[in-house]
Amino acid sequence: MKKISLLVLLMSTVLFGQSDEKILITKALDDWHVAAGSADFDAYFGLMTEDAVFIGTDATENWQRDEFMNYAKPHFDMGRAWNFKAVERNIYVNNEANFAWFDELLDTQMKICRGSGVLKKVNGKWKIVHYVLSIAVPNENVDELVKLKSEKDSVLLKRLKIK
Repeated sequence: MKKISLLVLLMSTVLFGQSDEKILITKALDDWHVAAGSADFDAYFGLMTEDAVFIGTDATENWQRDEFMNYAKPHFDMGRAWNFKAVERNIYVNNEANFAWFDELLDTQMKICRGSGVLKKVNGKWKIVHYVLSIAVPNENVDELVKLKSEKDSVLLKRLKIK
């Protein structure tokens, strides 16, 4: 009987621990979005690891953190960074509770977007390692979108295939 009680206690500690981690991850992601919305450069980039990657909506936007900081700094300095609000989010945590991955639907100035990424626990705090932002396109509008971006995509694909 004691073994069963100990097992139940251990399992509930692990489960509640992950639940607590999800709360901390949610806070980190929400704080990150709020920092951008309030143009708080230091808070925003402080929630990313030094080797973080940000992939934007444009096919050419694949930035290491320092490159992204250089791009973003003028926007933050003008007080006009982006303003994203998560309206749905799924979070997954590994067994060791030191890595997490997520996907989220965002209310943005571009309407509905999807964010997804990876977080790592660094010195007891969750930080974004990798983030991908994409514009959500309804399936019935894909053909129209493909036509809109076809010319630019063709040029970029030619350039990429030469590399």
